[in-house]
Order: sequence, then structure tokens, then C-alpha cells
Amino acid sequence: MAIGFTLNDRPVGIALDPETPLVTAIREAANLTGTKNGCGTGECGACMVLVDGEALRSCLIALGEVEGRYITTIEGLSADRSHPVQQALVAEQAIQCGFCTPGIAIAAAALLRSNPAPSEAEIEAAIPNLCRCGVYPRLTRAIQRAGRVARREELISAAPAPGIDPEDAAEAVPAMGLPDGE
Repeated sequence: MAIGFTLNDRPVGIALDPETPLVTAIREAANLTGTKNGCGTGECGACMVLVDGEALRSCLIALGEVEGRYITTIEGLSADRSHPVQQALVAEQAIQCGFCTPGIAIAAAALLRSNPAPSEAEIEAAIPNLCRCGVYPRLTRAIQRAGRVARREELISAAPAPGIDPEDAAEAVPAMGLPDGE
């Protein structure tokens, strides 16, 4: 029997063992690979998703626990990267390897939904994610900037949408210019 829930605003039914970790179901059954399976013990936060609007570690949630609930992954946050958190992470260069980024973006979106103007201490408390690249100062600036964008106090000229031609991207975002001769 399939376990039914709403995933990124779409009703789904996944026929896996109810004890399967939600991160596994999202990645393998739903083929949404933005949610990362990092430590598997809830320590790193790479698998963070929104469950009924609350940022939770999907490696610690069994598939059977999400019956009838609303799940949002990084893919559902904004398909065109227009969410203020996604824009601010790019603008503040708070992304390096990118492995932890989806979980951080999800946690930050949940924080800003409940607190659109968080202090550094509130950000530190609300974003438990581990980042081996050490982008924490830029991450804090990005989350505060995303709050300003969400409050309509600031605009960000963010990275081009996925699938854009590299030449068009270089025009839209000059910092992404192509090397000479290409």
C-alpha cells in the first residue's frame, strides 16, 4: 500500500516500507536529488525538508510518519531560484561545494517565515546545518539579506534561471562572463 502525502504541492503515493527514511523515499522513489543524504544521524542537516512548514531532518523521519502531510524540498522552494534565500545565497557567495546548501536554504526559509528579521544569534540557533566549507559569516549575511528581500526592503539581481545559455548568462550576470575566445 502506498503512503500518500503532498510533495512540493503535488499529491504522491510512495509504495515503500513505512520505516524507510523520508530522505531515501524523496531521492530514490520521487527522484528529487536536491535533498542530500549526509550523515544519516540528524547531525549535519543536509537532508532538511519542510514538513508542514517546519524544517526537519528527513533522515530521522520514517516515510510512514508523513502520511497526509505536506513536504517541501529544495526543488519545491522555488523551481526558478527566485526564493529570497536562494537569491541571497548566490549574491553573498555563501555557497562553495553546494552539498549542504539545499538543507541550509530550507532551514533559512523556515526561519524567515517565522522571523523575517533575525539577529545573528537567532540565525545561529535556527540553522543547525554543518558546512565543511565554513561559509558561516557569509551565510549569516545572506539570511539577513534574504529577510530584507522578503520584507521588500531590497532587491537582488540574482543568478540566471536554470537552463540559460552561458552567453546569455554572461550578459545577464557579468560576473559569470565567459573566458576570452569562447
